[in-house]
Amino acid sequence: MRRPGSLLSAAVLLLVLGWALAPGLFSGQDPVAGVAAQKFLPPSWEHLFGTDHLGRDVYARVVAGAALSLKAAVLAIALAVVVGALLGLVAGYFGGWLDAVVMRVLEVALAIPPVLLSLLVISALGFGTVNVAVAVGITSVAAFARVMRSEVVRVRTAVYVEAAVMCGARWWQVLPRYVLPAAAGPVLALAALDFGIVVLGVSSLSFLGYGQPPPAPEWGALVSDGRDYLGLAWWLTALPGITVMVVVLAANRISRVLERERSRA
Repeated sequence: MRRPGSLLSAAVLLLVLGWALAPGLFSGQDPVAGVAAQKFLPPSWEHLFGTDHLGRDVYARVVAGAALSLKAAVLAIALAVVVGALLGLVAGYFGGWLDAVVMRVLEVALAIPPVLLSLLVISALGFGTVNVAVAVGITSVAAFARVMRSEVVRVRTAVYVEAAVMCGARWWQVLPRYVLPAAAGPVLALAALDFGIVVLGVSSLSFLGYGQPPPAPEWGALVSDGRDYLGLAWWLTALPGITVMVVVLAANRISRVLERERSRA
C-alpha cells in the first residue's frame, strides 16, 4: 500500500493477462464479426472503445489481441534469454579466442539499430506472429549475452567453482550445477526489465504489417488500421495505442521495483 503506483501497474498487468487467458470473461462481443449498421460508433457503455469501419467492437478486438501480442512478447523474451544466456555462459567460462569471437559478433549486432535488425530478420523469415517474436528476440540476444558473460567471469573464480574443478568435475558438470545458478539472477532481472520494450517492439512490427494477416486483432495492427479514419473516428487509433502505452509503462514500473528489491537483497 506504500506504493500505489506499483499496485496499479500490477493490476494492469493482471488485467491484460486475464484478457489473454480468458477473453470471453471480459468481452461478450465477437472480435471478428461486425454489424454494418453499427460502424463508427463512438465509445459508449455498449461499446467501450467504439466500433470500427466494419462495425466490429474495438474493445473486443483489443481484448482478443492481448493473447497474440503477449504470446509474441513471451516468445521473444524466451528466445533472447535462452540464446543470450547460452552464448554468454560459454564465452565467459572458456574465454580466449572463443570469448573474443562471440563478443565481437555481439558488438556488431549491438551497432545495428534494433528496428532495422528486426526488419532484416523478419524479411528473411516472412510474416506472422511467431516470426515477429523471433525477430524481436534476436535484437535482445546481445544484451542478455553480455550480462551473462560478465556474471560468469565473476563466478568462475569463486572458491566453490575452483574446488569443483580441482575435484575432477568436467565443464559440462560445472556449468549447469555451479556457474549457471549463481549467474542467472541478473539475466532474469533483465528479462523483467526488457518485457515492456519487447511488447513495444512486437507492436511496432505489427503496426508495419509484419504480424498476422487481417482480421487478426494484434495491437499494433489495430493502431495501424485506424490511421485512415483519424478525422472521423479518433478512437480506432487512440484507444488501442493508449492500451499499448499503459501496458508498457506498467511493465516498466514493475520491472524497476523488482530490480530495486533484487539490488537490496
